[in-house]
Amino acid sequence: MDETSVGWIAAIIIGGLAGWIASSFMKSDTGLVLNIVLGIIGAAVASFLFGLLGVSFGGWIGYLVAGIVGACILIGGARAIRR
Repeated sequence: MDETSVGWIAAIIIGGLAGWIASSFMKSDTGLVLNIVLGIIGAAVASFLFGLLGVSFGGWIGYLVAGIVGACILIGGARAIRR
């Protein structure tokens, strides 16, 4: 198994932390489940966007950074659509 990969349980924990940090940073009131979803989907979105730019993250810290950035992008996109 690759040492830089993140397992499902770790993805949920890190995703929840990333979603919580992003929702605090963006001053959005989201619950625990939505924080986890935002963090996990945000990490996938940010990893894809960073991949287009040639930047790659690995491991827990990389997943956390990508999750925070991606969750902020998702929160900002949701706010833009609501307006």
